[in-house]
Amino acid sequence: QVQLVESGGGSVQAGGSLRLSCAASQSIYNFYCIGWFRQAPGKERDRVATIYIGSRNTAYADSVKGRFSISRDGAKNTVYLQMDSLKPEDAAMYFCAAGRAAVPGGCTNMQDYNYWGQGTQVTVSS
Repeated sequence: QVQLVESGGGSVQAGGSLRLSCAASQSIYNFYCIGWFRQAPGKERDRVATIYIGSRNTAYADSVKGRFSISRDGAKNTVYLQMDSLKPEDAAMYFCAAGRAAVPGGCTNMQDYNYWGQGTQVTVSS
């Protein structure tokens, strides 16, 4: 059973930074991709960033490009999301998810991921 545990959420003022962590219960090299999604109240869950484990290639939503950075640490079985220059519209529950296999379109949508964490809350005040 794969477990993903997010941590690092909290409350910050606009312009501040947070680093989220996603710790996997097994080697992250067992996955093709790991992504971060976010969901605000009353809104859909949207992808924020993806890292392709083997290549270390990354992809970002347009709304976070240049502000967020996704990375991985294989020795710790952990994927990070560094969030800088936070805006009030970044406030949401953030989830990490892992995909086992390559899929057409490349880990873009929720259905491309097999395992999900429980989420960590991010609040940004203006």
